[in-house]
Amino acid sequence: MSSTLFYGDFNLSNLCEPSFQAICFVLIRPLSKSTYRRINRVAAELLWLELVWVVDWWAGVKIQLYTDRETFQLMGKEHALVISNHRSDIDWLVGWILAQRSGCLGSTLAVMKKSSKFLPVIGWSMWFSEYLFLERSWAKDESTLKSGILRLKDYPLPFWLALFVEGTRFTQAKLLAAQEYAASTGLPVPRNVLIPRTKGFVSAVSHMRSFVPAVYDVTVAIPKTSTSPTMLRIFKGQPSVVHVHLKRHLMKDLPESEDAVAQWCRDTFVAKDALLDKHIAEDTFGDQELQDMGRPIKSLLVVTSWACLLVFGALKFLQWSSLLSSRKGIAFSAFGLALVTGLMQVLIRFSQSERSTPAKVAPAKQRNGGESLEATRQDKQH
Repeated sequence: MSSTLFYGDFNLSNLCEPSFQAICFVLIRPLSKSTYRRINRVAAELLWLELVWVVDWWAGVKIQLYTDRETFQLMGKEHALVISNHRSDIDWLVGWILAQRSGCLGSTLAVMKKSSKFLPVIGWSMWFSEYLFLERSWAKDESTLKSGILRLKDYPLPFWLALFVEGTRFTQAKLLAAQEYAASTGLPVPRNVLIPRTKGFVSAVSHMRSFVPAVYDVTVAIPKTSTSPTMLRIFKGQPSVVHVHLKRHLMKDLPESEDAVAQWCRDTFVAKDALLDKHIAEDTFGDQELQDMGRPIKSLLVVTSWACLLVFGALKFLQWSSLLSSRKGIAFSAFGLALVTGLMQVLIRFSQSERSTPAKVAPAKQRNGGESLEATRQDKQH
């Protein structure tokens, strides 16, 4: 019953928030883009806080952040490009938790595959929030990524832009393909990550260098004592623990040339691989201090408010319509509950990593300059 109430609560807000965003987009954005962004930031946060509530209060998932004190204090107070390994189907949700604790949840953006924006309601809200949607074809995506990033240059509040440079979620099948490719081309053979696809990252750094001061290098790992969290397990209320290691790099310290930036990205993932080896051995990120992020009640207050509104509205509607006094009314109510549950299942299935298609890696053929044709193919897909 409680899960059904949450589903209804979530979908009520999902219908209200994007509708409000659409109205603001039409009426306010043409007059003042800055004002629109400030209002939209609040609207988006109210929506995303419901999923934060699911993690914090419903499932009791613990996100433990390991970083230095200076970086922790800067989080949420500056623009940042965020890169991370893509281990599970809730990595984006882990990022939202970090952003919420840092005070920039409503202005946290991501580079996502184009199909994400067609996800019922929640995808539309992402579009109004200026998420970047790519087709995984560099010929089409190069200009999309550039224009999307340059639009953020006058963003009035601190934002994070998340980019999963591996290009796809980690699975054992994809790891085996990456290992075969690395062995055939003389690259370091990965053990815990995939080989990064660097063109998107190089483009992002090139266009963000002038107005984004930092790159956040995030590494996500699950301790041995915890089950790996998934959207399905979270909605079932099953707790987990997630360890997050965050290292801040100054954008000005990154190399200038595109080739050097691409190599910096690859080197970062080699270091990330070694860091994950150490985490497997020690079950912690011992090189950084564990920061206390707490569990703010803001998400609890938002969900409680939506739930009260939902219950009050439903009771008034039933009282007015006598909906449950006839078979047709009962059937209509049952259909509504089924629709709400179905929408949540769409979200869960969309997020499941098992549905992500493994990338096929063919043996590499070397060409001039030592660059492989396969590497070029991978970069075209980011």
